[in-house]
Amino acid sequence: MPKTRVLTEFGMGTSLRRQDYTQAAKRALQDALWHNSINMAELFGFPKEAMIVDVEIAVQQPDQVDTSTLSEVFPYGQITVTVGHGGLDIPRPQGKPTVIANAAISVSFDMEKAHD
Repeated sequence: MPKTRVLTEFGMGTSLRRQDYTQAAKRALQDALWHNSINMAELFGFPKEAMIVDVEIAVQQPDQVDTSTLSEVFPYGQITVTVGHGGLDIPRPQGKPTVIANAAISVSFDMEKAHD
């Protein structure tokens, strides 16, 4: 059955003082999730475990993100996390830069499209 995307949501998260890329990414995911209250699995009659959740994270230092920690944000579904270069590191006069992470969450299901 074909994979069909039914929802994409975006979020932004920060690490203000610790330069913690994983924490900024986790906050970006939570921001994206808090924007959405649609129960996709129920809407399409699927169990929640059938959700295919593709996560894309963008930060200035992708190798500093722990993807297993990010997967734990989701209580169910088939989670795939991809981290790439993006986001922002904003220098501060003293101390570590402020880290901004961007997240995109796409939810899909394996389903056949209805044909007329």
